[in-house]
Amino acid sequence: MAAALTQEQEQIIKHFIEEVNLMRKERGEGPVSWSTAVKFLCARKFDVARAVALHDQHEATRHREGLLNFDPSIEPLKSELDTAKFTILPTRDATGAAIAVFTARIHSPQISTHQTTLQGIVYQLDVALESIETQKAGLVFIYDMSDSKYSNFDYDLSKKILMLLKGGYPAKLKKVLIVTAPLWFKAPFKILRLFVREKLRDRVYTVSIPQLALHIPRESLPVHLGGTLEVAHEEWLLHCFKTVANKKNEENGMETAPAPATNGNAFETEINAKCTEPLSDHPHLIENEGEEQRKTGNKHSQGWQCSSSNLEGETSPQPAALSSASSGFSDDDSLHCDSSQGLNIEQFIETVIENGRNGLTNEYLEIKSRPPDGTFNDARQRSNQSKNRYTDVLCYDHSRVILSQIGDDISSTYINANFVDGYKQKNAFISTQGPLPKTCADFWRMVWEQHVLVIVMTTRVLERGRVKCAQYWPEEDISEELIFAQFRITNDSVEKFNDYTITGLQITNLETEETREVTHYLFTSWPDYGVPQRAVAMLDFLNKVRQGQADMLKDLGDKWAGHPRGPPIVVHCSAGIGRTGTFCTLDICISRLEDVGLIDIRNTVEKIRSQRAFSIQMPEQYIFCHLALIEYAFHKKLISTLPDLSSFDMSHSDDSD
Repeated sequence: MAAALTQEQEQIIKHFIEEVNLMRKERGEGPVSWSTAVKFLCARKFDVARAVALHDQHEATRHREGLLNFDPSIEPLKSELDTAKFTILPTRDATGAAIAVFTARIHSPQISTHQTTLQGIVYQLDVALESIETQKAGLVFIYDMSDSKYSNFDYDLSKKILMLLKGGYPAKLKKVLIVTAPLWFKAPFKILRLFVREKLRDRVYTVSIPQLALHIPRESLPVHLGGTLEVAHEEWLLHCFKTVANKKNEENGMETAPAPATNGNAFETEINAKCTEPLSDHPHLIENEGEEQRKTGNKHSQGWQCSSSNLEGETSPQPAALSSASSGFSDDDSLHCDSSQGLNIEQFIETVIENGRNGLTNEYLEIKSRPPDGTFNDARQRSNQSKNRYTDVLCYDHSRVILSQIGDDISSTYINANFVDGYKQKNAFISTQGPLPKTCADFWRMVWEQHVLVIVMTTRVLERGRVKCAQYWPEEDISEELIFAQFRITNDSVEKFNDYTITGLQITNLETEETREVTHYLFTSWPDYGVPQRAVAMLDFLNKVRQGQADMLKDLGDKWAGHPRGPPIVVHCSAGIGRTGTFCTLDICISRLEDVGLIDIRNTVEKIRSQRAFSIQMPEQYIFCHLALIEYAFHKKLISTLPDLSSFDMSHSDDSD
């Protein structure tokens, strides 16, 4: 059973009301209600000072933009609401957050004034925030730019909406999803993001329609956004009208109209009624929630109010990490940016030598013994099983790369690939298996849809007489072509070095006749058995890959509107877990060492494995990462001498990928 408000929380609410009412009295305004206090405090984690500041900003915005005492039945607001350019969906995301959608292509700056548009947004948000679950779980804002034109975009309005949501409205903005952002949007967005709180920037994503399902379940998305939900905007507006009318009647002590059947439960109705009572008579807000939940069932439905949550106690189950190719616009969203943990280089070397080979092996086996951090339902679907190179190397559901669906074939969205976070960058990598002959077309479709610039291959096509990967690119001959479904792959250049080969490729979408450049990096010095005795070649290769990504991103210029470090780098070996995990681990740990001077390989590997199951396949690979970091520190003159590492015998047989 969920817990009631604590005594401390009730005292905080009273404190907030006293402070706010004192200021309102000076302005000749009426007192704030208990329910309003709860909304603002929920939005600021019951921090009174921050909640009061939010309330002041909210009131100032309402007055400045004319968002007070408007009538939704009077023009032009009535027509604005009827356009459905802004709506609240009758569903929630996996965390219980409400979902708001603004459809850019419907907006016409020549017709709708800023005031009218903002009134339409605030009117609906106010009703959505009557839900206690929304107060607690927050709001996801989808800015749908599909098929929109520059004439639909209003920079000043966008800034006002961001200003309102970021610090002038009592709702926790969980994330902003910008869907199908056109190329011209990059320039204004660079400016707009400056108006977003730094903490929120890591929750702003640019996504394609297929990627949207990584953030919100398909059943909670409208059909036009790749989901299965049929949106009934007229029913939602009717609910808004009834809710506002009932609230006014309650405040005036009048009998309320019958509550809409589509929204709410007995518990929440009771709470909303009690929230209008005087503070001195206010009882505990959530005394009998468990009983009411049993009575009402609290099921997600086509209504606009899902199950209530208390303000403390049990919460909706949190989903595993969700991902998007172009990811957030702040470094802080990464799994690998905690600068408070780890060892400096001297401590790290001391610990490695002290642990020795056996100690590091045991440490790896502890990591390996942990059960998987997710499910593999999609990978185990009968229609997808033949797309997995190895039956025991599957990809997580929660972080898998979702391809666009072809026709009615749901299985066409599957590829054995997962997004993996880098250092201070969400989804820096796509860890995937070496393509099979039947999945080469899917592989190139993934490269195309994720706007990939760089592919890293850490296996050869044939090793020890065994096929490790299909020949999915023209390897040797300049101007050679391979065609997979609608994609033509052309070899433009080949540079061979002692330890790796770099191939410049052109990928052409034969359906749209668009051509892009992709660089293929093949590491050829991984031995047939074990791991490299020295890390110099791999470190040089990694540096070459990073420089290549940076150069290609620079060439794109304004064509790229995603993360400053660019789109994800595709990394694969044969299974996509052993050498692939090693490459990602080294990149993350080196970046962190350069940035904050700390190393934490174990934590990095654990977090990579939470996104791509079984990454770092063998103890030798785990040990190699440690020794490689020491070599890197020596070559970068972070340490003056290379310690004696002769006790680490890296010649053990390794039949992994």
